[in-house]
Amino acid sequence: MSTLPARAGRRCHHAVNPFHSAVYFSSDLREELAAIGVTDADAAYFASRSAALGAVGPGAVTATFYNFRHDLIARHLPAVWETVTPAQVLDARLRAADRTLRRLLGEEALAAPEMAEAAELALRATEGCGRPGRPLYAAHADLAVPAEPHLAYWHAATLLREHRGDGHLAALLDAELDPLEALISHTATGFGMAPKWVLATRGWTQEEWDAAGTRLVARGVLDQEGALTEQGSALRAELEERTDRLDAGPYEHLGAEGTLRLTELAKDLLGRLFAAGAFPEGMLGRG
Repeated sequence: MSTLPARAGRRCHHAVNPFHSAVYFSSDLREELAAIGVTDADAAYFASRSAALGAVGPGAVTATFYNFRHDLIARHLPAVWETVTPAQVLDARLRAADRTLRRLLGEEALAAPEMAEAAELALRATEGCGRPGRPLYAAHADLAVPAEPHLAYWHAATLLREHRGDGHLAALLDAELDPLEALISHTATGFGMAPKWVLATRGWTQEEWDAAGTRLVARGVLDQEGALTEQGSALRAELEERTDRLDAGPYEHLGAEGTLRLTELAKDLLGRLFAAGAFPEGMLGRG
């Protein structure tokens, strides 16, 4: 029986997760990867997020990332590993995270006691994570924890992000939503990626998007205008509830008070990142 308020873990995740993902939108990551020979933006993303797995090919990345078209990944992997090693990429990603956080938050925020507190709470939460069945989390859990508080917090955010993500993929498979159907139904909630962002970054074509939408209409998930039906809304709600259950471990371990405090600290840091322009405008929503 959970000791946490309803959806406390989900709220904490939504506040913590962007602290990790901000680096993928940063020019610092592209510059650090370009400096070691990876100049293509897609290759930089696939390499930097998968490097903890080792020099894997496109199959492992398609499986663990889930919502990218396999052909797009295969254009860059395993070829990128002929230029750089996973260790070099991980070092470059950490340098990029350091540069990005220093630039967006400033030295005072990084040295503040609240940053150290956030790192301590987030790392404590990761003690409740589990490796079995969670390949991206497990690979990142084998990495060393950085010494500086802002990087330790960034590392913990990475672990919490991938732990929930691995569980979410299990929920998507159980719901029988393929990668594009998962993206479209999430977009229809108003909280997922806008269609133009999906098509620009995930490798899918408009024809594939339309075909997946037709499948969702036939299934009763979407109406003819592309909005969620009552059945579709229930499906998305159950997906999140199931993901919550699979991701309960870190927040049960941290406890209600610690989870609430981490959420408060994470929201403050997230607000600062948004104010500093860390994320592109127009990335989310149905438009």
